This record gives sequence, C-alpha cells and structure tokens, in this order.
Amino acid sequence: MKKENKFDFSAYAFLIPAGIIYLSVIVVPVFYSLYISLFNWNGIGKMKFIGLENYLKLFTEDKVFFTALKNNLIWIVLTILMTMTVSLGLALLLNNKFLGRTFFRGFFYFPCVIAPIAVAIIWRWIYNPNVGFINQLFKVLGSDFSQSWISNPKYSLYAVFAASLWQAVGQPTLLFLAGLQSVSIDVLEAATIDGAGAVKKFFYITVPLMKETFVIVIATLIVSAMKVFDVVQGLTGGGPNNSTQMLSTYMYSQTFQYNNVGIGTAVACIMVIMMLVVIVPYVTFTAKEN
Repeated sequence: MKKENKFDFSAYAFLIPAGIIYLSVIVVPVFYSLYISLFNWNGIGKMKFIGLENYLKLFTEDKVFFTALKNNLIWIVLTILMTMTVSLGLALLLNNKFLGRTFFRGFFYFPCVIAPIAVAIIWRWIYNPNVGFINQLFKVLGSDFSQSWISNPKYSLYAVFAASLWQAVGQPTLLFLAGLQSVSIDVLEAATIDGAGAVKKFFYITVPLMKETFVIVIATLIVSAMKVFDVVQGLTGGGPNNSTQMLSTYMYSQTFQYNNVGIGTAVACIMVIMMLVVIVPYVTFTAKEN
C-alpha cells in the first residue's frame, strides 16, 4: 500500500522565528523606505505625497548626488583592481610554507577586525599634515611631496580608499587562501611534469579551479564598496567640497543633518537597486553551480 506524504508542520515551525525576524528587520523596512521616498517629509511634520519627484530631482537637479554616484563607481573599480589584486597576492604568498606563516596569516587579517571608525581615527593621524607619518616620511627622504591628504580634493578620495584598503584586504585574503588550498596538488604536479611554468599553472589551472571563490570575492567586494560609510564619514564626512561624498554619506546627511527624509530614503532605495544588480546574478550563479 502506497504511503501518503503528510505535511510536517513541525519542520516548518522552526523557520517561523527566523522568518519573523527577517520580515521585521529586512523586508518591512525596505518597503517602508520605498514608501517614504514617495513623500516630502522632514521626519517630524506632516508627510506630503509627491510621487517620483524625489527621484526626478536626484537625477535631474542634484549635482552632489551625481558626484556621490561617480565616487561610488570609482570606489568599486578601485576595490576590484586594488583590493582583489592585493588580497590575491597576499594569499599566494601565505599559501607557501615558510617560518612564521601562521603568525603572518593572523597579522594580515588583524585590521579586518578593527572597527571602521577606529581605522578612520588611526589614519586621520597618519594623514596629519604636521605630524603625520606619511609627511614625516617624505621629509626624512628629502622629498617635498608633503600634502594635506584628506583636505586636498585631488587626493582625498584616494587617501580615504588607501585607509579602507588597509582594513579590507583581510577577508578576501582569507577567502582566496581557502580557495588556493582547495586546488588539487595532484593536478598542479601533473602540469609541472607536462612542462607548465608557475605563470601558466596559475592562469590555466589555479584560476579556473577557483572560479567560485572569485565570484564570491567579487560579489562581496562590490556590495561592501557600494555601502562604504564608516571610514569616509570618520575621515572626511564627504568633504572637502563633496570630493569624497558617497551615496551612503549623502543619504546620511540628507536624512539626519538636513532632515530631507524623502530624498535620503530615495538615495537608499537607489542603493538597494544597485546592489540587487550584483546580488541577483550572484545568487543565480551559485544556485546553478549547486
């Protein structure tokens, strides 16, 4: 006799607490923010419905928004080119056997556990134009290249990125290191016997076998670059002259400093949409692989 499949409610009951938390912390706030972005509101008084006017204003009149958007795109490009390259290089070095390897693995990961606002304070002193380490180093070397690094619009964005890079390399280095250790030694030895050099083995064997690792690293780095806030806010607050303004810092200033809650939430919704452009293909790719 064929056994009937019974619905096991107890199995789904364990998902209810997580589902409630997910709905209340993520789903409901996202849709409520989308709702608020359709109003002109200062956060206290009466809300005035204006439809898509906040979005139209951002894309047609707001020059600071375009500056923040451009800076975010520059930050994403720098993150992919610099952070990923440095992280992969460190992972390749730390994957070799040498004395003190475990210590250096922890040493390079350590900045990752420091609070971003603490990183901003540390680098504010490093960039100090009078007693900062970098300018003092140039003086010792006899160079006149001393700068007001975070006060000069020409260098401020890249100076802030350098501070963020110091902290950001730890996590992708760990992911790349795990990916390198998953590459079969037998395959690499077979390639060596066939006459392949180190460069060919890396590009034709190691990189293809680490495809999933690269996807994870690139997706997480782009998302983190999109929502970067603490280091920028702690070092420059978006200045000077909006040269380091990001979408997140602009959202914060519009919402909490200028009380333009509608504009601020509209910026937040645009950030969510931009992140979905990265997250949805990433989830689709990983689902296909599994």
